[in-house]
Amino acid sequence: MVSKRQRGLFYIVFILLGGLFLLQGCGEESQHRFIQKSAFKGKNDIVITFAAPVDETWAKDKSNYRVYEKPDPDIRLEISSISLSPDKRTVVLHFDEELNQNQPHVVTIKNIRSQGKNLGTAVVRVKKLYLGFLFSIFIGAMLIHNFVFTKYLGLCVFFGTSQKKSTAVGMGVTFTIVMVVSAMMSWLLYQFVLKPYHLDYLQIIVFIGLVSLSVQAVDTILRKINPMLFKAFGVYLVLVIANCIILAVPLILADNEYNAAESFMLALGAGLGFLVALFLMSSVRERLELANVPPTYRGLPIAFVVAGLFALAFLGFSGMSIF
Repeated sequence: MVSKRQRGLFYIVFILLGGLFLLQGCGEESQHRFIQKSAFKGKNDIVITFAAPVDETWAKDKSNYRVYEKPDPDIRLEISSISLSPDKRTVVLHFDEELNQNQPHVVTIKNIRSQGKNLGTAVVRVKKLYLGFLFSIFIGAMLIHNFVFTKYLGLCVFFGTSQKKSTAVGMGVTFTIVMVVSAMMSWLLYQFVLKPYHLDYLQIIVFIGLVSLSVQAVDTILRKINPMLFKAFGVYLVLVIANCIILAVPLILADNEYNAAESFMLALGAGLGFLVALFLMSSVRERLELANVPPTYRGLPIAFVVAGLFALAFLGFSGMSIF
């Protein structure tokens, strides 16, 4: 039976998640009031809808647009042709090459002209359906770009706590909680303190401090609630502070300018990906204890071999596209 306290906690988490999605919305982002909508159309087009008719000469001038993928602002995408709807409110930018819709695109629209007036410059971000985009971030961090098997991060804790399933699952759950809490605190501090006051160069120091705070809180709670699991973790719980994955996630979300919902999905996906990696590894290592492994390969050597085989298997997810 689920207690009233557990139900209450579940409702609070559900409401918070729902609030994140509602606050972020499910449309495309725009930084100009004159832009109503921006979206991909097919594989080669970007559609931009204005709030009122725009001047035709201005709209069909390619020099008024600059398009690039958000991770690569220095690589400009060439527009092959531009078409304007009969009501002069919708512009379609056509590209010869297929657009990589797995990445958000940034469109800079210079000196928007409507009814002879210059309405200034707009910067809009074009991306896929928002819920699909969030799910892509989650699956990408958990499977497609698993931080252990594709980026080889966090290997110290990974090999140290993957000898038994019980310890591996406990560390995976603990790691996920620390990951989500520290990532969300890092996002808040980055967006409302570091970024506005141009203190971006302090990212690593600040993020390590926030991770240390999260780990210390988990350390204290585990010591009281589950002393056996706390003893099983040993020194590896402290090593979470300097774990590469824990530090990589805040740096990634800051570099990609993720909002709250996107940061949450990245942190949750990375944490669950680490849990999956630990569970798979611990399942194999328990069976290896009963296997006839040559003496020179026993212990960590055979564990590294198994990890390499898992890494090869996870390469099968490379290039996988969601939505």
